[in-house]
Amino acid sequence: MTTLGQVSRRRFLTRAGALAAGSFAIPHLIPRGVLAAPGEPGANDRIILGFIGAGGRANQLMDQVPPPGQIVAVADCYLPRAKESAHSRGDKWDVYQDYRKILDRKDIDAVVIPTHDHARVFVCIRACQAGKDVYAEKPLTVTIGEGRALVNAVRKHERVFQVGSQQRSMEVNRFACELVRTGGIGKVRVVQVVNYTGPGRYTGLPEEPVPEGLDWDLWCNQTDLRPYNKGIQFGWMGFRDYSGGEMTNWGAHGVDQVQWALDKSLTGPVEVWPVGEGPNGKVSMRYADGTLVRFELPSDGPVGGAIFVGEKAKIEINRNKFTTNPPDLVKDPPKPESAEVWEGPGWTAKLHIKNWLDCIPTRAKPNADVEIGHRSISMCHLANIAREIGRKLRWDPDKETFPGDAEANGYVNRPRRKGYELPEVG
Repeated sequence: MTTLGQVSRRRFLTRAGALAAGSFAIPHLIPRGVLAAPGEPGANDRIILGFIGAGGRANQLMDQVPPPGQIVAVADCYLPRAKESAHSRGDKWDVYQDYRKILDRKDIDAVVIPTHDHARVFVCIRACQAGKDVYAEKPLTVTIGEGRALVNAVRKHERVFQVGSQQRSMEVNRFACELVRTGGIGKVRVVQVVNYTGPGRYTGLPEEPVPEGLDWDLWCNQTDLRPYNKGIQFGWMGFRDYSGGEMTNWGAHGVDQVQWALDKSLTGPVEVWPVGEGPNGKVSMRYADGTLVRFELPSDGPVGGAIFVGEKAKIEINRNKFTTNPPDLVKDPPKPESAEVWEGPGWTAKLHIKNWLDCIPTRAKPNADVEIGHRSISMCHLANIAREIGRKLRWDPDKETFPGDAEANGYVNRPRRKGYELPEVG
């Protein structure tokens, strides 16, 4: 018997082949229900999804999956959390503790991976190897090196991979970034970004009993298998081993807008240096064309974007909004409806997920393709590395190395715990 997932994938390949051959459709009488009715996808149009991770962000995304996406399973190393996600939505999903059971299922076409940061790349590469398309939350990585390994895996296995930088699917942000990119404010002199805070260091916490239903080894993933403490499980963003702090959390959004607006989405800066001291010190960067980016704005600045100072005007881009100086710079802004569709929590991602689902049948690259996400978060890592080392660094964005700097290159990758080494992708 052919599974639903197998039918979906075969349909995708057939459609792609027909388009490539320049063929046209020949009318057939097809029963209603096989093809989609308006607002009601047919069986062959559904894209069957599994969720790997059932934390706070995961639950937000679960409620935003539009047709043709259909969730059928959820996995979390903390099993009670996965069970609660399924139970609160009618107990219609299969529940697992081991995410590999989702990857092993042939009926699942694609996976959403909103795990904690330090575990994400390992799971994403495994998903690519299993033939699944992937929607992965940001920040995509905890090191630059694992990001390149992930890009290589996505390309080798020809996966449709969307990074959860949802501002790439917001019409207001698209318009504002295009305005800068096409010279609407003149040559950009400097970009001012929020000085996002970095992570702290783990100095030890008292051991506590591991909660029932938690696979602590799986949770720790590539990091040291430390004694359990709930301060790690629920406060992991505060520690360098598990996260880059707000520099990679909100910074992933803000820096992504910088890359987009400057037409640097597939590259990076050539120099980075600390302006202040410590893990939260200000940082500056310079691209090869001389454009300067300064992480210097206070935390109440545009956390989802930046201020672009051009020769003719200035624009502040933030999530789903922008302002200009002079105020009348823009004569034809996006209509208010384009902003209203994103109303609600600041985490809205429905249209971004839809963009990914729409790309799965066609095999087109989505709005926030893996290379885009990797390049944006790499800038955030560069800022944290400059803070750590405390001196000016040269960066080769093509080779993704610090030329002739062994100390700095030691931060591009880091040791991984046995059993959680990055899979070989060729």
